Amino acid sequence: TLVREYELLRIKQGESIFDFQKCFTHLINHLIDFGRKFEKEELNLKVLQCLDKSWQTKMIAIEESKDLTSMNLATLFGKLREHEQKLHIFEENEL
Repeated sequence: TLVREYELLRIKQGESIFDFQKCFTHLINHLIDFGRKFEKEELNLKVLQCLDKSWQTKMIAIEESKDLTSMNLATLFGKLREHEQKLHIFEENEL
């Protein structure tokens, strides 16, 4: 079911934040269509919980510095994509 899919959702190894955002948004929109309601904080926490351990430092920084009750998903995903781009640049410079 969609609820179970939501509960088990995690970012896949090697999946980009952009691709994860599409999957997450698609799933949330289906749940909303079936009457499920979400608070901003719940969705933001869910996104952060779906990330793997390589994101732990960024997750903690976002949780400590931002108000997850008022941040919208677009802002959160924007911050994650920005961090992902910085990581790619750093990795390219190491080569």
